[in-house]
Amino acid sequence: MEALNELCDIIEQNPKQFLDKLLWICQQCPQPNLLRAESPRVSQSHLNAVLSVARILSRNLDTAQNHAKFVVLDFLRALRSSFHRSFWPYSYTLESISAFYCGFLGYVSCLSLEFGNIAVDLVSMSCGESDRDQAISMAFLVAVSQNFPSIQQSDGDKLITVLLHQFSEVISVDEHVFTQKVASFEDESIESLEKQEIAFKLVTNVLGKVKLDSKLHLLVRSIAKRQLQSMSVFLKSRRQDWNTQDPLLETRVNAKLFVYQAAAQIEIASLMSLETDGKKRLILEALTLLIANAESCLTSLWRKMKACKDLFSSLLSGIVNIAVAEGGQPLRLLLLRLKPLILAICAQPDTWVSSQGNMFESVFKISCDIVESGWARDQASVGTFIVGLASSIIERYDYEEQGDREKQVRTLNLIQLLADISVAVKKPEVADMIFPILIESLEECDASTPHPLRNQLLNVVSRIASLGFEKSYCQAVVLMTRSYFSKISRVESVESNTSSPKSRSEYIETLTAGFLTIAIGLAKTKLRADYRHRLLSLCSDVGLASESKSGRSGAEFLGPLLPAVAEICSDFDPTSNVEPSLIKLFRNLWFYIALFGLAPPILKAPLPEVKTTFNSVSSTGQINTFALRAVVGPYMWNTQWALAVKRISQGTPPLVVSSVNWLEEELELSLLHNSDRLHGTGNKKIASSQRTALSIALGGRVDVSAIITISGVKATYLLAVTLLEVIRFISNGGILNGGSSVSASRSAFSCIFEYLKSPNLNPAVSQCLTAIVHRAFEAAVSWLEDQKSCTGNDASIRDSTTDAHACFLIKSMSQRDEHIRYISVNLLLQFRDKFPQVLWSSSCLDCLLFSVHDNTPSMVVNDPTWIADVRSLNQKVVREWIIISLSYAPCTTQGLLQDKLCKVNTLPRTQTATDVISLLTEIKIGTGKNEIWSGIRTGDIPAVMAAAAAASGANLKVSGAFNLEVLSTGVVSATVKCNHTGQIAGMIRLENSIGGYPINETLISNSVRLLQQCVSTAEKGGEVEKSQFRETCSQATALLLSNLQASELMTTIKGFSQLLRLLCWCPAYILSADAMETGVFIWTWLISAAPQLGSLVIAELVDAWIWTIDAKRGLFASDVRYCGPATNLRPQLYPGEPESPPENDHVDQILAHRLWLGFLIDRFEVVRHNSGEQLLLLGRLLQLSTNLDWCFTRHPAAAGTFYSLMLFGLRFSSCQRQGNMQKFRHELQLLEDRIYRTSLGWFARQPEWYDVNIPNFCHSEAVSVSLFAHFLSKEQSDSKGISRDIDVIDQYHPVWGEMDNYAVGKDKRKQLLLILCQHESDRLDVWANPISPKDSPYSQLKISSEKWREYAKTAFSVDPRIAISLPSRFPTNIALKSEVIQLVEAHIVDLRTIPEALPYIVTPTTVKENSVLLQQLPHWAACSITLALEFLTPAYKGHPRVMAYVLRVLEFYPPERVTFFMPQLVQSLRFDEGRLVEGYLLRAAQRSDIFAHILIWHLQGESVQERVKDGAFDKNVSFQAILSEVQQHIVDGFTPKALDLFSREFDFFEKITSISGALFPLPKDHRKTGIRRELKKIKMPGGELYLPTAPNKLVRGIQVDSGIPLQSAAKVPIMITFNVVDRDGDHNDVKPQACIFKVGDDCRQDVLALQVISLLRDIFQAVGLNLYLFPYGVLPTGAERGIIEVVPNTRSRSQMGETNDGGLYEIFQQNFGPVGSTTFETARENFLISSAGYAVASLLLQPKDRHNGNLLFDDVGRLVHIDFGFILETSPGGNMRFESAHFKLSHEMTQLLDPSGVMRSRTWHQFVSLCVKGYLAARRHMDGIISTVQMMLDSGLPCFSRGDPIGNLRKRFHPEMSEREAAHFMIHTCTDAYNKWTTAGYDLIQYLQQGVEK
Repeated sequence: MEALNELCDIIEQNPKQFLDKLLWICQQCPQPNLLRAESPRVSQSHLNAVLSVARILSRNLDTAQNHAKFVVLDFLRALRSSFHRSFWPYSYTLESISAFYCGFLGYVSCLSLEFGNIAVDLVSMSCGESDRDQAISMAFLVAVSQNFPSIQQSDGDKLITVLLHQFSEVISVDEHVFTQKVASFEDESIESLEKQEIAFKLVTNVLGKVKLDSKLHLLVRSIAKRQLQSMSVFLKSRRQDWNTQDPLLETRVNAKLFVYQAAAQIEIASLMSLETDGKKRLILEALTLLIANAESCLTSLWRKMKACKDLFSSLLSGIVNIAVAEGGQPLRLLLLRLKPLILAICAQPDTWVSSQGNMFESVFKISCDIVESGWARDQASVGTFIVGLASSIIERYDYEEQGDREKQVRTLNLIQLLADISVAVKKPEVADMIFPILIESLEECDASTPHPLRNQLLNVVSRIASLGFEKSYCQAVVLMTRSYFSKISRVESVESNTSSPKSRSEYIETLTAGFLTIAIGLAKTKLRADYRHRLLSLCSDVGLASESKSGRSGAEFLGPLLPAVAEICSDFDPTSNVEPSLIKLFRNLWFYIALFGLAPPILKAPLPEVKTTFNSVSSTGQINTFALRAVVGPYMWNTQWALAVKRISQGTPPLVVSSVNWLEEELELSLLHNSDRLHGTGNKKIASSQRTALSIALGGRVDVSAIITISGVKATYLLAVTLLEVIRFISNGGILNGGSSVSASRSAFSCIFEYLKSPNLNPAVSQCLTAIVHRAFEAAVSWLEDQKSCTGNDASIRDSTTDAHACFLIKSMSQRDEHIRYISVNLLLQFRDKFPQVLWSSSCLDCLLFSVHDNTPSMVVNDPTWIADVRSLNQKVVREWIIISLSYAPCTTQGLLQDKLCKVNTLPRTQTATDVISLLTEIKIGTGKNEIWSGIRTGDIPAVMAAAAAASGANLKVSGAFNLEVLSTGVVSATVKCNHTGQIAGMIRLENSIGGYPINETLISNSVRLLQQCVSTAEKGGEVEKSQFRETCSQATALLLSNLQASELMTTIKGFSQLLRLLCWCPAYILSADAMETGVFIWTWLISAAPQLGSLVIAELVDAWIWTIDAKRGLFASDVRYCGPATNLRPQLYPGEPESPPENDHVDQILAHRLWLGFLIDRFEVVRHNSGEQLLLLGRLLQLSTNLDWCFTRHPAAAGTFYSLMLFGLRFSSCQRQGNMQKFRHELQLLEDRIYRTSLGWFARQPEWYDVNIPNFCHSEAVSVSLFAHFLSKEQSDSKGISRDIDVIDQYHPVWGEMDNYAVGKDKRKQLLLILCQHESDRLDVWANPISPKDSPYSQLKISSEKWREYAKTAFSVDPRIAISLPSRFPTNIALKSEVIQLVEAHIVDLRTIPEALPYIVTPTTVKENSVLLQQLPHWAACSITLALEFLTPAYKGHPRVMAYVLRVLEFYPPERVTFFMPQLVQSLRFDEGRLVEGYLLRAAQRSDIFAHILIWHLQGESVQERVKDGAFDKNVSFQAILSEVQQHIVDGFTPKALDLFSREFDFFEKITSISGALFPLPKDHRKTGIRRELKKIKMPGGELYLPTAPNKLVRGIQVDSGIPLQSAAKVPIMITFNVVDRDGDHNDVKPQACIFKVGDDCRQDVLALQVISLLRDIFQAVGLNLYLFPYGVLPTGAERGIIEVVPNTRSRSQMGETNDGGLYEIFQQNFGPVGSTTFETARENFLISSAGYAVASLLLQPKDRHNGNLLFDDVGRLVHIDFGFILETSPGGNMRFESAHFKLSHEMTQLLDPSGVMRSRTWHQFVSLCVKGYLAARRHMDGIISTVQMMLDSGLPCFSRGDPIGNLRKRFHPEMSEREAAHFMIHTCTDAYNKWTTAGYDLIQYLQQGVEK
C-alpha cells in the first residue's frame, strides 16, 4: 500500500502526464463482472486499488478520466454486497472493514451528487435488509455519519423517512413510551443507544445538507426536544445503588450522553434552518432549555466523564451559534444566563486540570466567540457582560477568611479567563474595560493579599499590556517598573523581613516574567522603542541602587531583568542612528554586566599567564571578583541570564564616546571614580581587579605599564567593551540584529571598528581598543571553526556569517584612517587563510571589485592621495585574492569572474570598471610556464587546468597546451552568457506582454527535447556536433537560470528537475572531450550564477560518474582488452586473443573523464571547508570509484587521469583532520586505504607509454603522477590512529585482508607506492621530454637489496601482478628479480592465470633440472607468441612439458596470427626431436589454407642444395629431409577444394617466376618484349587467387605491358604489376600492385629484417607514435627464389638524382613547393617521421650498403629503406664496416631535418624526440624482438655468419640503462650520425664504382 500511496502522490501532482499510471491502478480494481456476481469477494489488493483511485478522483475531479469515475461508481454500487462477511478478504477484521469504509467514503463524500444518491440507497439497504451482518452494517452507518456526501432534497426526505421507520423502536415518537424509557435508561441496551446516536447523527447531516419537508422537519424537532427535556432530569438523577466505578454503568452512561449530544445537534441544526414566523419564540425556548441542560452538566454526578464534558462543550457551542446568529433578545438572554455559569465553572477546584474536554476551555472559547461575534451586533450588552465578569474580581474582599478556597479559586480562574479573552479577541475596548479593574485590584494589594492572587494579577496585567494598546501598556509598565524598583529598594526594610523569602522571590519572578511577556508581545515599533528605553533605564537604576546596598549582589536584581531586555532588543538594529541617551543606557547596562559578572565567560582555554603587578588574585590563584569570573568563569548565575546577555549583545550599539574622560563625571559611576573619598582603599582593590580582568580578557596583548595608567572606571568601561564585542561573536558568530538577510552591514566588526574611529584617545586606551579588535577576531574565528561540522540551515548561517565578515573587512580597506586600513587588511588576510571558502564567495568578490569607491565619504572625495592609496591597496589585495583563488579552483574562479564582467558591462564607464579590467588584463593561467603563484597548488594539476580552459569558454583544445588570458576569455564568455540570458529574458517579457501563450513552458520543453536528441544520437553511435551541442546547452542553462531567478522555489518551476538533470547527464552520457568541454562550461556557469544549485548539480554529476563505472566507459573501461598498446601487439608481443577495434575512441573518453575530474577537484577545493553535503557526495564518488575489485582501464593514456583521481582521493581523505569531517574519520581512513590499494593496482601491468597527438598531453601525464608522488611524500603515516579507529577482527582488515601489523604494513605499502610513482613519473617525464638534458631523480635513490626484497614481498601481498611487473620496471635489480622468482615459486598455483609470471618458472635452469615447477604448465594461461617461440630454442632442450605448453599456446591463437612467424616455426623443426612442432604445423595447415600455402613456400625456401664443409656433409641434410616430408604431409592432407586452390595458386605464380629463367638467354634489349610475350601465355585460372606476399589482396589480372626486367649481375629479376582488390573491401575497387620475382637470390634475410621492421611498426602504432615504417612484403618461394612487393608510388634517391642536380632540399622544393608552404612543410613532416622510424630500425638492425639506390621516397615525401642484404654484423667490402654511423643521416637529409644547420631547429628537436621515443618503445619489447631474430640463428643466413649478432643486438637495446640514460644514448646516436663523413664517403664510393647518384 505504501508503494501505491507514493504512486498516488506522483499522479496527483501531474494527473495528465501520468494518466497511464492511473489507468493501470484502475485495472487493479475489481472488475464489473466480479462485482455483479451473486456473492462477490474482493481481495486486499482490490480494496487498496479502489482506495487509490477514489483518492486521486477526489483531488483531481476535473482532470481525472471518466474511466476512474466509473470504477468508483461501480464499486460504490456493489457495496450492498459488503454488508455480508463473504464480501471481504479473510484477513479483514471488523476494524479493517470500518477503516476501509471511513477511507473510501471520505473520498467519495467530496464527489458529485451522483455518488450521494448511491450512498443514500446504501444507507437504506443497510437499515432494511434482514440477512445483513449487523456489525458490518453499523460500521458502514458510522462511516457515513462521519463522511456524509452531498445529496438532493428528495434523497434527504427519503433518508429521514427510512431512519424514522427503521429506528422507530429506539426513536419513538410516542411521548409516554419515550419518557418511560428515559426514566429506566438502565434497561436500555448499549446497542439500542448506539443506534439512536447514529440515527441522530445521520439526521443532523441531512439537516446540514438539504432543506427538509416541513412535516418531517417538525417531527425531527419534536423528537430532539423530548430528548433535551429529559436530559436535565437524567443529569441530575442520583441513586444509592449506582456505583460510579462500575465499567458497565460507565459505558451505558457514556452511550446515553452521546445520544443526548447527538440530539442537541439535531435541535441546533433544526433551529438554524428554521424559517417560520414564530422562530424567535422557539429559539428563546430552545436556548432556555439548552442553558438549563448545560447548567445541569456542571452539577451532574457524571461531570468528570469525558462524554459529559463533550456534551457541555457541544451545548455551549450550539447556544452561542444560535444566539449570535439571531442577536437581540436571544443574545441578551444568553449573556444574562452565561455569567453565573462562568462563575460557577471558575469556582470549581478542578477547573485548571489539563485534560481533553475541559469545561473551562469550553467557557473560554464560547466567551471569545460571543465577544468577537456579538460585538458588532450588541456592543452594549457584550460590554456589560465583560464588566460584570471583571467586577466579580473585587468581590474577593467580601470573603472573611483568606483561606476560603472556593472564592480564591474562583477569583484566580476569573482573572485568567478575562486575560485569555482579552488576548484572544485583541480589542482595545475590551482591554480598557477589564484593565482598570485589574490595576485597581493590584494597587490595593497589601501584605494580607494572598500571594497567588497578587502574582496572578501581575501576570494578567503584563499579558494585556503585551497586546500593545497604548493606555493599558503605559499603566502596566509604570506600575510594574515602580513595583520592581520599590521591591529591591525595600530589600532591607521591615516589610521585607516580615514577608517570606519564597513569596518575595515569587513576586520578583512574576514581575520579571511580566516584563518578558510584554517584550515578547509588543509589536508596534513605537511602543517597543519606548519599552526598550524604560527597561534600560530601569536596569541603570537597579544597578545603581544595588551598588549602594551592602551585603547584596547587584546581579541578583539586574539578572532577572536581562531576559526581558534581550527580548525587547531582539529586533533593534544597533547600526542605525541611535540616540545618545540610548547609547548611554546601553553603556550603563554593560558597565554593570561587567561589574556584577553577569556576562558568560569569554575564555575557553585555561587562564593565560599574564604578567601583572596587581594584587587582585589571592594566594590560591582563585579570582575573587565577579568581573574576573566574567572573563574566565566559572559562571555563577542563572544560565538563562547568560543566554540573555548573548542576545543583548546582538542588539547593542557600539559603546562609543567622544572622550573617555567624560565617563568619569557621570553621577551614577562616581562611586567608583571617587573611591578614596567614599570607601577608603576598598575600591582601589576593585579598580585593580578590573584592570587585571581587562588584561586577562585581552590575552596579555597590552603592556602592563599601559594598563596601570588606566583608571578603574576606564578599566571597567574597556572591560565592558571587551565583553560586549567578544560575546557578540561567541553568541552567534557576530551577526547583529537588523533583518533576515545577512550582509556586511550586520557584521559585528562594524561595531568594533567604531571604537578605532574615536578621537583623542590616549595611547593606553588605543592599545586596548586595538587589542579588543584582535580579541573579537579570535572569537569570530573560533565560533566559525566550531560550526564546521554543521549541516543544513546551520551551515547556511555559518556561510553567510563568514561572507558578511569578509565583506565588511574588504569594505573597511577604503577607510580614511590608515591604521584602520592596516588592521582591515591584516585581519582580512588572516580570515581568508583560515576560511578559504571566501575566495569563491560572490559577495566577497563583488566587494573586492566594485566597493573601493562605494565607501568614499563625500567630504574627502577630493583627496587624491587617499584615493590613490586606497586604490593601490585594493588592487594589491584583489590581485593576490584572484591569483590564490585561481591557484586552487580556476574553474569556479573563472565562472565568478565572468559573472562580474557581465556586471562591469552594465556599469557606466567609471574608475571602478577601468580598474577591474586593468587588473584582470595582467593575469594569465595555463599549462605552460606558470609564474603567477608559487608552490604546488590544485591549479597545477593538469586535469584541473584543462577543466579551467573548458570553463573559460575559450575555443581551445583543452587537452593540449594553452596560455589563457583571464580577461579576454572572460569577456568573450561573459558576452555569450549575456546574449543567451538576454534572449530568454526578451522572450519571457514578450509572454508577459501578450499573455495567454506559455512561452516559458515551450522553451523548457524544447530544450529538453533537443538535449534528449543529443543523447539519442550518442546512444546510436552518431557524432554530436560540437557547436550545436554547446549552443543547445548554453540556451538551456540561461533558461534554467532565468526561471530560477524568477522563482525562489525550484520545485515551482515546471520541468526544472528534468532540464537540470539533462544538463548534467548529457556531457557524461556522450563522454567525448568536446562534449565534456561544454559540460564543464555550463556546470561552472550554473554553480557560479546560482550557488544554491551546487548540491543538486554535484549529486547529478556523482550519479552520472557512477553510471560510467557501471557502464565501464572511459576511465572505467576495465573490461576493454583492446585498449592501449596491446591492441596491435596481440598475440605477437602480448598474451591474449586479438580484439576488434572499439566503436568509440577510448582515449577521447579518457580525456572526457580527465576534464570531468578536473571540474570535480576544482569543486572539492571550493566546498571542502563549508559544504558537508557536497563533500559527502564527492566521498560517495570516490568510494565507488575505488572498489576493491579493479574497475579502471589499463590504457597507458589514462595514467594522468587515474593518478589525478587518486590524488583527489588522498586530498579528500586528508579532510579527516577537518572539523566538518571529524565524525567520518573512520570512513575516511578506510577510503585512504582503498586509495592506496587502488593506486598500487595501476602497477599490476607492465610499464607502457602512449603518445596522444595532443600538444603537452604527455607532459601533463608526467606532472599528474609527479604531483601524486609529491603529495604522498608529504603525508605522514599515522601508526597509532588505526588501532583506535579501524576495527581489525582476527587480524583481518576490510581493505587489505589478512595482515599482522597494520601500522608497519601501511608504511611499507606507502613507501612502495612512493617508489613506484616516482619511477613512473620519471618514466613518463622521459617520454614527455625525451631530449631534456636533466638526469633522472630516481637514479639518485639509494635503496638496499634488503629493502628491495621487502618491497617485492609487500607488492606481492597486495597483488602478485605488481610484484611480477617490478623486474620489468627495474630490470638491472638482481635482488628484486631473485625475490620475485622465490615468491612466484612459493605461490605458483595461485599464479597460473598470469602469463607474465611464466618466464620466472620456465628457464633453461628449470628445464635442465626438470623442476617440479614445470608440472604447472598444463594449467598455465597462454603467453605471447614470441615468448612461446623462445621456448623452442635449443636452450630449452625440447622439454616435453615446455613443448606441450608451446604448442597449446600456438593452437590457442588463430593460424593467421601465427603465420607472421613462419620462418621461425620452420627453423624450429631443426630441434623438433619429438616432432611436436611438425604436428602443430600439420594441424594448423588443415585449419587454414593460407597458413598451409605460406608454410609450403617457406619450406621450399629452406630447400637449399646440400653443401660440404671440410669433407663432411652439412647438418642441414636431416633438416632438408624433414622439410620435404612435412611439405608432402601438408599436400596429402588437403581436401579436394583446398588442393584445387593450392594447385591454382602455386601453378600460377610458378609460371610467372619461371619467366626470369626464360629471359636469361635473351639479350638485355629483348628482355622486355620477352616478358610481354611470356605473360600473354599465362591465363588467369578460374577461382580465387591472392598475392603470396599479401594474402589479403586478391588478384584480378595481370597488366601485360607492365613487365620490366631489372638490373642484376648474373640474374634476371622481373617486375610485374597485378590488378588486385582488397579481400575484405570493395571488390570493384581495383588497384595496381607491382611485385618483383627473383631467381638466384636468397630472400630469407630480407624477410627477417622486414619482420623486425614490422614488429617495430606495430609497436610504434600501439603506443601512438607518429613514426612511419613500410615493411613491404617478401616471400621466399623456393631455393634462392622469391617474391618482393614493390613499394608503391616511390622512386629511389638515385633515380631522383638523374633528373635533378640539386640535393633533397631542392628536390623537395621542386616537387612540393617553396619552403614554408603547406605542401612543403607537410612533405618535410613526412620525411621527418619516416626518417625517425628508420633511424630506430637501423640502429637495431644495423643495415649497411645504404647507398642512394636503396633509399626510396614516395610521392608525399616519406623515406623507405629497401634491400637488407647486409644487416647485423655484416657489411659490404668484406665486412669492412665503412659505414660507421648507426643510421644514414647525410648532409642533404639534415638540410631538411635541421634548417638551422647547428642542431637547434624545431624540426631537428622533433626528429630527435621521435627517435628517442621510438627507441624507448622498442626497448620495452626487446625480448620479443630478440627472440624473433634468435630463432633464425641456425638458418645459415649471412647476417649470422660472424661475431655475436644476438649479443650485440641486445647490447644495442642497452637493457642496463634507465629510460633517461637510454634517451641520452639515442640523442648521442642522432648527434653522431649527423652528417657523418663516412656516410658521405660511402655514397661517393658507390657513385664512383656503381654509378649510383649521390
